[in-house]
Amino acid sequence: MKTNIKPHSFDISKEDRANSNAHSAFLIWFTGLSGSGKSTIANLVEQSLFKQGIKTYILDGDNIRKGINKDLSFTSTDRTENIRRIAEVSNLMIDAGLVVLASFVSPYKKDRENIRTIVKDVNFVEIYINTSIEECERRDVKGLYKKARAGEIKNMTGISAPYEAPENPDIEIKTQEEQLQDSVKRVVAYVEKKLKLKNE
Repeated sequence: MKTNIKPHSFDISKEDRANSNAHSAFLIWFTGLSGSGKSTIANLVEQSLFKQGIKTYILDGDNIRKGINKDLSFTSTDRTENIRRIAEVSNLMIDAGLVVLASFVSPYKKDRENIRTIVKDVNFVEIYINTSIEECERRDVKGLYKKARAGEIKNMTGISAPYEAPENPDIEIKTQEEQLQDSVKRVVAYVEKKLKLKNE
């Protein structure tokens, strides 16, 4: 059957949707440890963009795990599949003309590189929310670190599973050194440049 799968070409293109929206579409990927502040910053960035009339959508780890990826565990293999699916969904949303904000731990460098391949490098903005494991444990909003330390959660990134920090992210945010609103402003300023259409 696979040999019979042939993608259909439709008349309205990504460029048509971009011109209709009056802005480019791409993926803003927030990566960092659980509790680092990814979702908080992504939410505030989306609010700022939305107020400017930008068509946006947020994909968040917990929300996705309850739906499209509820069949996946937290093994390294399933983590890779989790990120691959999100990248493919993001790619469809980019084609639809949206600015996608994705907030995922995404601990493996190879998986983040695969995202870049799927959505194309020009459509990928990598934002590293750099918060120390000690600070994330201090916050422990969901109580995950406490459970991981007690052996109740396996494959916890930063505890019993590795986190491979980005080497050259587009933006690095050190939440323990920078005010939240300043971080948001930096991201928005960077994104605003990418929103402009090439023919403007």
